[in-house]
Amino acid sequence: MTVFGLWMAWCVATVFVAAALTRALVAWTTARGIVDTPNARSSHVRSTPRGGGLAIVGVVTAVVGAVAALRPESLRPLACVMLPALAVAVVSWCDDVWTLSNRLRFAVHVAAAVAVTAALGPVRWVDLGSFGPLRFGSAAGPLTLLWIVGLTNAFNFMDGTDGIAGITAMAMAAGTAAVAAAFGAGTVALPAAALAGSALGFLTLNWQPARIFMGDVGSAFCGFTLAALPLALPADCRPEALAVAAVAAWPFIFDTAYTFLRRLGRGEAVFQAHRSHIYQRLVIAGWSHRAVAWLYGGIAAFGATVAVAPLLDPMVRRVADQAIIVALVATMVLLPGLVTIAERKVPRVAR
Repeated sequence: MTVFGLWMAWCVATVFVAAALTRALVAWTTARGIVDTPNARSSHVRSTPRGGGLAIVGVVTAVVGAVAALRPESLRPLACVMLPALAVAVVSWCDDVWTLSNRLRFAVHVAAAVAVTAALGPVRWVDLGSFGPLRFGSAAGPLTLLWIVGLTNAFNFMDGTDGIAGITAMAMAAGTAAVAAAFGAGTVALPAAALAGSALGFLTLNWQPARIFMGDVGSAFCGFTLAALPLALPADCRPEALAVAAVAAWPFIFDTAYTFLRRLGRGEAVFQAHRSHIYQRLVIAGWSHRAVAWLYGGIAAFGATVAVAPLLDPMVRRVADQAIIVALVATMVLLPGLVTIAERKVPRVAR
């Protein structure tokens, strides 16, 4: 079997295992009353079990354990990512079941990010391709913490419609796997590919109409792992890996930042639950969950593909860099523009 065939078999296996685990979780969480009940802030109209992200956590953890057992030299960097990620998953699962305070969950996110950064070191620069390196200097530590904590919470905030978190996690993880494979870092590429495959497996039951939600345990784990996993790469590979991850995560990053600043400007309580994200407003204005997920996932997949392309063929570097800039700017115009158009079509009485 070719190397490509082995990779395909690996990914397909994680898809089927995650799908089977997710299906089992539908019955298990429902029987224990771990469900989301529709309210004034939700985008759904019927009660749905949550916690399906446990399937992703289980598959990725098992794969990391297998990789560490087969390649003992990878144990330390992978453990430095996975142990804090599991701590985030545990507190998030407790929040899914019992509802914890935002302060406690955020404290765990920060502590986990500090642990990863202290153990593996901060990201000191990011490769901007033909535009040159972006060096962080003394701000490397704080910016690395902001990246990890920010993406963890961005995934949590954005997990509000069927499929959106799963398809974005799949695109980001696939991009990270491709970067790691391009640098010959199979010990990172395999867990990243497992996250992509398990996200796809989860989507088989989370696509509209969703039979189960990811829950905080899945969204926070995905966000944290996707932000921290590039730090497990050798130092000379991190700048490219972080650039790819940031480009793929751009729809989530922009929506989160845009919504936060918009609510702050309006004097709203920015830390209270709401339905003001662009993706939520699109659904309220009449877009289907499926269409919104395709929009965000498509942008993420395009960004990851274009960002990875120069690593496989340096000749396309300048064209790819220009395409990335266009995509980033277009996203900043497209998402607010689409929601403005959609809301104008909604009768005033229906709003």
